[in-house]
Amino acid sequence: MNNTREVEVVVIGAGQAGLAGAYHLRRSGYEPGRDFVVLDHSPGPGGAWQFRWPSLTYGKVHGMHALPGMELTDADPERPSAEVIREYFDRYERTFDLRVRRPVDVRAVREGTGGRLLVETSDGVWSTRALINATGTWDRPFWPRYPGQETFRGRQLHTAQYPGPEEFAGQRVVVVGGGASGTQHLLEIASYAAATTWVTRRPPVFREGPFDEGAGRAAVALVEERVRQGLPPRSVVSVTGLPLNDAIRQGIEDGVLDRQPMFDRITPTGVDWEDGRHIDADVILWATGFRAAIDHLAPLRLRAPGGGIRMEGTHAAADPRIHLVGYGPSASTIGANRAGRAAVRDIRRLLEREPAAA
Repeated sequence: MNNTREVEVVVIGAGQAGLAGAYHLRRSGYEPGRDFVVLDHSPGPGGAWQFRWPSLTYGKVHGMHALPGMELTDADPERPSAEVIREYFDRYERTFDLRVRRPVDVRAVREGTGGRLLVETSDGVWSTRALINATGTWDRPFWPRYPGQETFRGRQLHTAQYPGPEEFAGQRVVVVGGGASGTQHLLEIASYAAATTWVTRRPPVFREGPFDEGAGRAAVALVEERVRQGLPPRSVVSVTGLPLNDAIRQGIEDGVLDRQPMFDRITPTGVDWEDGRHIDADVILWATGFRAAIDHLAPLRLRAPGGGIRMEGTHAAADPRIHLVGYGPSASTIGANRAGRAAVRDIRRLLEREPAAA
């Protein structure tokens, strides 16, 4: 293939995880453009943050950790997080000269020759000795299926499409999901909507008291154990519970966060339970999370029988050339930073141990 370009490492994705990996490659002496390339399908800097709704201001963001080598300082907590983090990522890319190529869609990663991988993209083919996959989850919103879903005459949308609370003025809204997004949506929408109903598959777990380092390590260990077994990763928040802060307490007191069990079917006008209850709805908002965006890795057949990719540290157990950063236990912003550093350390060892074929 005449248009194939060769590098030592390809980084897919320029969110927190991808930029952390690129930073550590740079610090290890790898030259962007010559030794490694960062491919990002988004229109501009900011990772998934650039697509967040305007009402998610920076002050509402939980646990945003700075990228390695550059603190995020003096950010206005009242500004939309999409703007703050987009500008921060843009400044970061320019400061460290990471030369992110965008928009580039990665279509498939396949086995090449001479121990190399072929990364097929909308910008041609890249041949690489190692891969840092940092594609996150934003592009894979999870939509559960329920009987009658296709008959609903109102609007259905996912958190990934959430436009902000004003659009729900005067409407009856059913919010599905017991995570942080679901509760944030409810608290915002309640003062605009005619009525809100909160439904979840399991009763929500609220966490009181400080979330210290020990608790964080324990939560990450639970997620890590799943990926070691080759099971699909769960989010860290799924094992930590929701922080019982002042806004949540007020929402419970006001009856906004009055959780109902999951409905059994969807009708043209709302949702039904087996016990005969019915709630009319104009909107069903699915705050049901995301799945790892790794379909482009399918040709490598990395998935284990459990449905996930079995991991050893940051690399696929079946292939030490392939590192998944921001996957499973490293899906948090601080986790992505650490995983980016660990992935580059392992890649350096791998490439030094196995010199490039002549």
